[in-house]
Amino acid sequence: MAQDSDDRSQPFQKLARWFTPNRSTALRQYRSRARIYDFELLLFEPVRHRAIELLRLKKGDRVLDVGCGTGLSLTAIENSIGPEGSIVGIEQSPEMLERARARAAENNWSNVEFVSASVEEAAIPIAGDAALFHFTHDIMRTPKALANVVSNLKPGARIVAAGLKWAPVRTLPLNLFVWNAALRSTSTLEGLARPWSNLEAILQELEVEQMLGGTVYVAHGIVKER
Repeated sequence: MAQDSDDRSQPFQKLARWFTPNRSTALRQYRSRARIYDFELLLFEPVRHRAIELLRLKKGDRVLDVGCGTGLSLTAIENSIGPEGSIVGIEQSPEMLERARARAAENNWSNVEFVSASVEEAAIPIAGDAALFHFTHDIMRTPKALANVVSNLKPGARIVAAGLKWAPVRTLPLNLFVWNAALRSTSTLEGLARPWSNLEAILQELEVEQMLGGTVYVAHGIVKER
């Protein structure tokens, strides 16, 4: 009887994997992409620029770069906070994190610290003034990950999240682009219509901008009082 029950549940387990982030899938994706990741993200540099602008950073701020990848956001954050500020980059992919560490070492950034862990399990060593989620769809769809980050932010801290989203239905070619990009960079397509929805219970003054024909969003707001 137990075997029959297991057999019946298998299709539902497979279906669930389509609708929930899968860590092993994500690690496999970014293992294969680490060497070309910086090149792949060139198209989205205007999005990164806008996201970091919306963080409204100032000298001395402490910033969480959540799902920091190869550290592409570090330069712009460093330029905003100066050596008196600090950055914690959180990344679960060893291959991506190796490149982020190398970037920090090459630039002699002594105020950058990295945490090698999934975001929901990360031991975050600071209380941040701001948090950036740049093209981190799986993290945005993992409430425990968001809760862990928020618990390590100061009252009034700003959060900015940017990433892929479905474009308007009438723009089929753009959605084909989103589909292809998402299959390479996310382990679930769940939530692509409104990837920022889990922030609605967390942030006040939440605003959402759209870029690149509606294929990308930038959501930003202030952490609610706890």
